[in-house]
Amino acid sequence: MDLSAYLSIALMAMLGTGFAVAALWASKRLAPNNPIPEKLAPYESGIVPLQEPVERFPVKFYLVAMMFVIFDVEIVFLFAWAVAMDDFGWAGIAAVGLFMLLLLETLGYVWKRGALDWNVAQRARYRVVVAPEPPVEEVA
Repeated sequence: MDLSAYLSIALMAMLGTGFAVAALWASKRLAPNNPIPEKLAPYESGIVPLQEPVERFPVKFYLVAMMFVIFDVEIVFLFAWAVAMDDFGWAGIAAVGLFMLLLLETLGYVWKRGALDWNVAQRARYRVVVAPEPPVEEVA
């Protein structure tokens, strides 16, 4: 087996890695480090936070974000397939049909598992059933 065909790929990988390391090293060594209050001030809204946030982003936020990325990439694949649809024929239609079937099955699965439920406290299946407390009689 002749590995000389992979020499150019290995060379490009080494050059890319070397450039990234050199750029990071040069920025660390050459950049001035003078933090002043203006640079350390909040820049997004201009409001200085008085305390740390009470809660973090919920895990549901990240699940929905990951699903958005997955389905967004799926649209890119479908667009590329649609451009070359005439070249693929019926085999291409069957392959994309299977791909869409699996994708819709995945969407149904995550929907059924509750990954898209944002208002979990209002769902009957998530409520904790607690025995009612007995009424307290008032002494007159």
